[in-house]
Amino acid sequence: MEILFQQIINGLVLGSMYALVALGYTMVYGIIGLINFAHGDVLMVGALTSWTVVTLLAASGLPGWLVMLISLACAIVICATLNFTIEKVAYRPLRSAPRLAPLITAMGMSLLLQTLAMIIWKPNPKPYPLLLPTDPIHLGGPVISVTQVLILVTTAVVLTALMFIVNKTKLGRAMRATAENPRVAALMGVKPDMVISATFIIGASLAAVAGVMWAANYGTVQHSMGFLPGLKAFCAAVLGGIGNLAGAVVGALVLGLVEAIGAGYLGQLTGGVLGSHYADIFAFVALILVLTLRPQGLLGERVADRA
Repeated sequence: MEILFQQIINGLVLGSMYALVALGYTMVYGIIGLINFAHGDVLMVGALTSWTVVTLLAASGLPGWLVMLISLACAIVICATLNFTIEKVAYRPLRSAPRLAPLITAMGMSLLLQTLAMIIWKPNPKPYPLLLPTDPIHLGGPVISVTQVLILVTTAVVLTALMFIVNKTKLGRAMRATAENPRVAALMGVKPDMVISATFIIGASLAAVAGVMWAANYGTVQHSMGFLPGLKAFCAAVLGGIGNLAGAVVGALVLGLVEAIGAGYLGQLTGGVLGSHYADIFAFVALILVLTLRPQGLLGERVADRA
């Protein structure tokens, strides 16, 4: 039971980080129907930006939590600017093109960001400094670190703020209107281009937070670190129902729990043939099962075709 509870904690932490990235995918898809495959690499840029700032402030004598906060703010600014530029330069000119064109552009942008990051930060992995206390918090048998507590709390606060923005603010109403029908929304005074840019900026900010949390939790950063989290976060968004904010969160938490619990028991279930390093297969097996049994996702709604 202790192992099970420990893996549940690990799964919630992992799912929380997936949720931050999955929300960026689902927001963009919900408004313009685009799968931004470069989104995981925005996470990578945020993590490497944070590492740069933390390294520069290492000898400043500032408290670790303040250094992390400063690096997080810098990462959000850089990632928001980057995603705003990507949308304006790479995606906006293709908004009326066939869907395959922006999809290929997104893949190309992902490779471009990885290559630029490799040139700027070099390809070798870099250790992320320990900024928070490392003494574990004991919960009976299971333990949780201060960094993991911070991840859970930060994710809960960010998700609450995002739901408030989407459901209670003027910008949120404009987002929902643009997602429903951008032409009609424009006739009602909404500026779709501004709304879409704001959506990319919010998604990039969430990815930056996820990147800093990922780096602090795993203690290493490199130019290719965003690919797998981005792919799994996309799976989580599809799992929960692409375009549905609550579905992205639920899908991410389910995916994190399945992956963590599966990793804890994979060796026992296979008689030692497969180890915990094969845990990545659970994300895609879960995705295949859900899409086979419920193609619209866990919280997605079936959309009827109109004549």
